Amino acid sequence: MKTCLTHARVILADEVVEDGCVLVEDGVIRAICPESTGDAQEIRLDGQWLMPGMVDLHCDAIEKEAEPRAKVMFPLDLACLNIDRRNAAAGITTPFHAMSFAHAEWGVRNNDTAAELVRTVKRFKQHALVDNRIHVRYEITDITAMPYVMALLDEGATDMVSIMDHTPGQGQFRHLESYVAYMMGNHGSTREAAEQVAEEKRQARQTSDERVLQVMSRARDLGVPTASHDDDDHARVVAMKELGARMSEFPINLETARAAHAAGLATILGAPNVMRGGSQSGNMRAIDAIHAGVADCLCADYAPATMLAAVVAMHERDGIALHEAARLVTLGPARAAGLDDRGEIAVGKRADLASIGHPGGHATVTGTWVAGRQVFAARYPS
Repeated sequence: MKTCLTHARVILADEVVEDGCVLVEDGVIRAICPESTGDAQEIRLDGQWLMPGMVDLHCDAIEKEAEPRAKVMFPLDLACLNIDRRNAAAGITTPFHAMSFAHAEWGVRNNDTAAELVRTVKRFKQHALVDNRIHVRYEITDITAMPYVMALLDEGATDMVSIMDHTPGQGQFRHLESYVAYMMGNHGSTREAAEQVAEEKRQARQTSDERVLQVMSRARDLGVPTASHDDDDHARVVAMKELGARMSEFPINLETARAAHAAGLATILGAPNVMRGGSQSGNMRAIDAIHAGVADCLCADYAPATMLAAVVAMHERDGIALHEAARLVTLGPARAAGLDDRGEIAVGKRADLASIGHPGGHATVTGTWVAGRQVFAARYPS
């Protein structure tokens, strides 16, 4: 079946084509603005944007679907269904569900629960609307998580691995109080329990080097892309690069982002940071790294809808060309993950697409296609 999406503002990797059209056949983009579309079914977009389906390398929103409140667990298959629909409605056609293995943080991050959620997503994949993938986040201070992470790698259930260190005193939690506040707010912990976990992390960190080496080596042998997390200085970037990391998630400051970019690591920043104009934890403003030319990707972090919102903010508020803003949520992350078949509207690429309308003056996804199949449609009154 052939479909032609017509009268669209087509966002290509290096330009925006006004009143363009895209011809899709058998799940692949066959032509852009062809002279003839033959017997293709026409879908008029009447001035809406048409952009590549977004690729999200890091979003832990699935954890909130499984545990919407601290210590309140929902069925894991329901979590998969709900996050799949949320991503389709957000125009995210390739989400990497970021799942933490950090046993001491309880709830969905309990190692047994996290492993079961990974396997539930894998089982659901063949029935899903979008191309669901798994991003395993290994907390290096959790000795008990090692066998779980290694087993999931060996099962082929892991599409990306990141190395995390949330020990208070560095990285995201530079002060003990910020870690305690996080544990009390996100996981319903008491102050005493949070302080005890913090101390256990400090102790376990002293023996973490060998565990990190094992995880990174196994991932590299299996061809699974890897990332470091919350890099806070040049030395950390160099160390993770030597271990085989291909990406640097959420560098803490601009100097570290520059170091990661110079080292050839794809830098991943938070779309919520861009949308809000700053970091929730007081770290680097993502837009500063973007203006400095050292940002390669944006990720949803914890809110899928922020991917498009960040593109709009960059374009309308920060003066970034629309195609350049869109590239940070499409081609940039696709390349970082080694997905050469998607991330741009180009002949021969997968027909992963999203149409963007502006009901009431607000940009929103009106249609999503995954490998040419429409999986989401919204019909706004105006």
